Amino acid sequence: MFSCIARPAIHLSRSFSTSVQSNARVAVLGASGGIGQPLSLLLKNSPLVSQLSLFDIAHTPGVAADLSHIETRAHVTGHLGPDQLGECLKGCEVVVIPAGVPRKPGMTRDDLFTTNATIVANLADACARHCPEAMICVIANPVNSTIPITSEVLKKHGVYNPNRVFGVTTLDIVRANTFVAELKGLDPARVNVPVIGGHAGKTIIPLISQCTPKVDFPQDQLAALTSRIQEAGTEVVKAKAGAGSATLSMAYAGARFVFSLLDAMNGKEGVVECSFVRSEETECTYFSTPLLLGKNGIEKNLGLGKLSPFEEKLVAEAMSELKGSIKKGEDFVKNMK
Repeated sequence: MFSCIARPAIHLSRSFSTSVQSNARVAVLGASGGIGQPLSLLLKNSPLVSQLSLFDIAHTPGVAADLSHIETRAHVTGHLGPDQLGECLKGCEVVVIPAGVPRKPGMTRDDLFTTNATIVANLADACARHCPEAMICVIANPVNSTIPITSEVLKKHGVYNPNRVFGVTTLDIVRANTFVAELKGLDPARVNVPVIGGHAGKTIIPLISQCTPKVDFPQDQLAALTSRIQEAGTEVVKAKAGAGSATLSMAYAGARFVFSLLDAMNGKEGVVECSFVRSEETECTYFSTPLLLGKNGIEKNLGLGKLSPFEEKLVAEAMSELKGSIKKGEDFVKNMK
């Protein structure tokens, strides 16, 4: 009796490809959490994913069973606890790590360090053992430290490839696009604001001068807009009043980055996303800039581009905090037993 009702097409704009089919095996580590569940849903909806392996320390079989009933081609498996982590990662080409504890009101991303640093280090260790050539996309905060942690763990195993380790900062770009569009009455899907630096507070540097289409703001409005982009995560934490941090928008941003990466791995040309990666573009050893993605990860770092004097000042002011966060991550791995 339902034969006359057409199934709705799943259409998500920007990098949410629905036209190309591939056979990518993708793992989500932390799949039962506030980011992991909606992220896994978005990945399950994509024809770019053929195998979706979900891991967490609780509830994963239920999440996997729920998602497995969705009428898309990706085969879903659920893996519970450390003993099943290796099986989850076996053969995976892309690993996404949203695992960790969320921020609560009054907490900075750095306050999460001790707990999330250990979680990310253990997961990176498992990746090094079971899928050493996978693209690793880290969402777990503080990204400014968890990317150096991931890199140092991979180095210990002799499998580190800087072109395959990404700190997912895409939510900063998504927010910048949205806020600029709101102020200018534009379609946010057609706005692109590069965001460079890091992924916390003043290390988040939106390059409004490089926005497409070109936009102009008075200095006071530009300063307020920049501050809002930098503190947008705190805006959500406060609005949720202790119930968590940005999860739905982060899941969207994480999926956008993964789909861009999969597109590039499939041979699509001209795929560009910003990400926090090993870098020689500034005096910081890790820095987020626009990256041209390719079959093997980073094909070319596109650098900072031409900055306005206001943006140059933001970069200078971010350096000290960014260097400290990077060192904190590297030192954590050095001191691991």
